[in-house]
Amino acid sequence: MQNELLLIGSVFVIFLGTLLFYYFFGKTGLYCWTVLGTIAANIEVLIMIDAFGMEQTLGNVLFASTFLVTDILSEVYGKEASKKAVNIGIMASLMFIILSQYWLQYTPGQSDWAMPSMQTIFSNTPRLMLASLVVYAICQRFDVWAYHKWWAFTEKKFGSHDKYLWLRNNGSTLISQLLNTFLYTFAAFAGLYSFPVLMSIVGSSYVIFIVTSLADTPVIYLARKIKPRSE
Repeated sequence: MQNELLLIGSVFVIFLGTLLFYYFFGKTGLYCWTVLGTIAANIEVLIMIDAFGMEQTLGNVLFASTFLVTDILSEVYGKEASKKAVNIGIMASLMFIILSQYWLQYTPGQSDWAMPSMQTIFSNTPRLMLASLVVYAICQRFDVWAYHKWWAFTEKKFGSHDKYLWLRNNGSTLISQLLNTFLYTFAAFAGLYSFPVLMSIVGSSYVIFIVTSLADTPVIYLARKIKPRSE
């Protein structure tokens, strides 16, 4: 039961963190959260756990928060601001790949205790991060595009610019996360796990993404009402 409680708590902590970054630092805070989320999620995704009767990787909630960030930016600041967040996430991932592999080229000293652990963690980083980089670029750009397509649809259909935020938020994120789940799981883990395990990861990951996508709906409504202190 501990894993389940920790996962539920992570949704609260991560979404609250996103809002706090936005409240204290505005648009800049959301860009900073994008960097934090993309790098931390790519480390966390190395951990496999059993929770809610499913075998799953961690990192899903943090990945979901980056989609929340682009939706908030789209809603409050427009499409160009959300595209900028995607580009920042891509650059952050790319630089982390370079830096993490650079660390491993050093010869550790006799008193070093960290290098073996660093090698264990980051030896698979290039594949995971490159997979994440490509999939992130595809899915986040798709999410921004889909968000504004849904917005144009609801505005034309119902004659309201502000209403139906829940529809454009969930309509874009749920499709984007399905695409993200399939592409990332097979790009990152094919050959490391059997096909049934890969499909189990896809299923469990998407279930989490469905829950987090629905859970972030009140968060984005709250974000629209927040007036950042820095602005």
